Amino acid sequence: MNRLLIGDVYLWGTQKDILIEGEYIVDVVDHSDTYVSTHRDKNTQFIDGKNFAAIPGFANMHTHAAMTLMRGSQEDSRLKQWLKSIWKQEAKLDEELIYYGTKLACIEMLKTGTTLYNDQYFMASVAQKANNEIGIRAHHSHVFLDLGDKKNILKQREECEKMYADSKKWGKLSSFDISVHAPYTVSKENIIWAKDFANKHNLNIHIHIAETGQERLDSLRKYKLSPVAYLNELDLYSKNVIAAHCIWIDEHDIEILGQNKVNIVHNINSNLKLASGYKFKYQELIDSGANVCIGTDGCASSNNLDMLEAVKTTALVQKAWRKDPSSIPVKTLLNSSTINGYNAFGLKGGKIAKGYLADLLLININNYSFTPNINFLANLIYSAHSDCVDTVICNGQIVMKNRVVKGEEEVLDKVNKLYKKLI
Repeated sequence: MNRLLIGDVYLWGTQKDILIEGEYIVDVVDHSDTYVSTHRDKNTQFIDGKNFAAIPGFANMHTHAAMTLMRGSQEDSRLKQWLKSIWKQEAKLDEELIYYGTKLACIEMLKTGTTLYNDQYFMASVAQKANNEIGIRAHHSHVFLDLGDKKNILKQREECEKMYADSKKWGKLSSFDISVHAPYTVSKENIIWAKDFANKHNLNIHIHIAETGQERLDSLRKYKLSPVAYLNELDLYSKNVIAAHCIWIDEHDIEILGQNKVNIVHNINSNLKLASGYKFKYQELIDSGANVCIGTDGCASSNNLDMLEAVKTTALVQKAWRKDPSSIPVKTLLNSSTINGYNAFGLKGGKIAKGYLADLLLININNYSFTPNINFLANLIYSAHSDCVDTVICNGQIVMKNRVVKGEEEVLDKVNKLYKKLI
């Protein structure tokens, strides 16, 4: 069994020793030289935590990982125009592109502190190989996107069943879920079929909802219901639903989402860049009973997968549009970017405590961003950048140390050759 000891590390204001065995944290105690010397033996890896702070790994709850291949390919566009361009590129995707695009995403997420991500993209059986090789935890899904085409409706059901069966052979860090792209791109028949399939096999459902004002207007014209209310009519919602965006919602929508304990993912940088909206009802959703998480979206829209940047922007925009600097405390931001994501999947992670998954980061605090260290979380969110992430531990394994990820140069070189297939 893998055994790892982190000695004399800063954790929420005091120096601690953290002992990891296998996949889990088994001890978090006040630092003492005696504890370290007792547990530091030839079978235990040791990390000197001096000059480092430990925090839980980030959970990036809405990604399209292999879109790293399309970074910068469609700029200064609204969502409708953006989708048309991106769909043309996606029609050219093959297994090699998906594999290396996902691998690049995993490297970027490690270097910015993500230990768990929730992906909605194609060829999940290929993508999962990439995250397992890098050593990061991921939820992949079969994506329903039929545009009402009768042939596609049946074909995508068959593909879903085949992928679900194949997922039984996936690596231990990958899990299978269902994705419904959006209520306006997936037929009513397939939304219901996907929901029933997910419920039968106890899977999560990952979906875009109410991303733009136009989506809301179109839904009101077509169904006389908001996108949230329309999906409620189809009995979609449960605590297993992970809904991305949810920008254009009203009080009734919030009530529906809260009563059903839906997991909501705020993707502020993507929403701002595509000019989709910014008045995310953060506190209202929390108060309603929804579980609010944070995501980056894909690199074709947000251009990076940096959760720390997403967290900072989330805070600044909330404070600005509400005209209230106290509207979103740093602890709330931390929970939304860590433990709330793990909770959405029923995983005991996102917290540094005995019995929790050993998914954590070591932050270099021996620099100007953390000097003086009056308020560590404030320094982390408002002062530091993601290059403060020195070491990443996922599932009890050191997957990045001194900001070095094994195989990074090879992946960068490969992607710089492959992306030309799409452009």
